[in-house]
Amino acid sequence: MIFESIKNEAFEQIIFCHDSQVDLRAIVALHSTVLGPAVGGCRMWNYASEAEALTDVLRLSKGMTYKAAISELNWGGGKAVIIGDPKIDKTERKFERFGEFVERLGGHYITAKDVGTNAEDLKCIKRKTSHILGIEGETGSSGDPSPATAWGVFHGMRSCVKHTYGANTIKGLTIALQGLGSVSYYLIEHLLADGAKIIGCDIDQEKINRIAQKYHIEITRPDSIYDVACDIFSPSALGASINENTLPRIRAKVIAGAANNQLSMSEIGYEILRKGLIYAPDYAINAGGLINIYHEKMFPAKFSEGYNHKRAFDHVERIGITISEILDRSKREKIPTHKIADTIVEERIKKARK
Repeated sequence: MIFESIKNEAFEQIIFCHDSQVDLRAIVALHSTVLGPAVGGCRMWNYASEAEALTDVLRLSKGMTYKAAISELNWGGGKAVIIGDPKIDKTERKFERFGEFVERLGGHYITAKDVGTNAEDLKCIKRKTSHILGIEGETGSSGDPSPATAWGVFHGMRSCVKHTYGANTIKGLTIALQGLGSVSYYLIEHLLADGAKIIGCDIDQEKINRIAQKYHIEITRPDSIYDVACDIFSPSALGASINENTLPRIRAKVIAGAANNQLSMSEIGYEILRKGLIYAPDYAINAGGLINIYHEKMFPAKFSEGYNHKRAFDHVERIGITISEILDRSKREKIPTHKIADTIVEERIKKARK
């Protein structure tokens, strides 16, 4: 079953990493290295089963291939997951051991931060491998990718608003923000400065408290977020939140958020089109963090100063242009936006493969 599924989705390699002495159970998935080394963060999550972890890492790694390609980066897609509760199961040795597994791949996979991991975890990994990017606080590093991801999502939202409402800002619109993690923390600042009203939710009270210390937004229960009256529904937590049960409840005209793999299945994208809603393909709108890290790795030889924040964020801002092009083509061809984005990606990969 595994070989059949990875064949259908053109995965190149899956690595299962195990060390009982440090209680490490991790999976690294390399979806594609056609455009360059497979890049993608290391996620730590308390998965219900190993099968669930495998499904997640496969989806995420494919998403990274598409994210890099849609952003015209010379990178492929990969991802890693460590099975465990990030609040209680972290040890330095566990992350060091994971770093040893990454090093064995010889640069075919480059890791970074993701859900459940932070700068201190990355520093532990770096003790054992040089194939790592985005360590906040280190000289020459692009740092935490969350602000860049938020900047890209913000400009993607603006493009959706321009396409839907003909407005150049989000002023006066209500955003239902599902998930108040690191990306949302920075996104809220841009949205409020642009004049938006925000209704947010999260399953983690600590994240809600962090937001409340800095911003004044309305908080609702996680199971109620789909039902709030809003103009933009923003999935910014885990994947598959837009499905056959939740889509009929969404009252917004626009779906645009930071989460990966937002659609539970491709058919949902067609239903979104039939309903006359606008959907910003997840891997196109949330590529800001990857673009930001790209400037750390790919440009030092070209620019003497190495990573440059302004240059990187100017590049991230162009996500708005990418989203506009996808929306315009979708309207013109009457094809769902997620399929338009997929076509653009597959055309680039096919050309590179030749």
